[in-house]
Amino acid sequence: MKALLSSRPVLWFLFLFNAVVAALAPFVVDGGQGVLTAAGMGVVSLGAGAELVRGRGRRKPAAVRPLSPGDSATGS
Repeated sequence: MKALLSSRPVLWFLFLFNAVVAALAPFVVDGGQGVLTAAGMGVVSLGAGAELVRGRGRRKPAAVRPLSPGDSATGS
């Protein structure tokens, strides 16, 4: 699950979607609930954006060696 959530497409989705919701929430939802929704979504958006910027200099993970005919995927 961690690999999925830290993939670049998912981070871009989290960043953009949550930023849009954070910007629109105070206008769509009235009162304190709109403000708290905007704050919560803004925090998620900033976290995803920070991970996008921070992960920019990382190397790609090493390629996984495919199974050879003698290897077993189940380990037995």
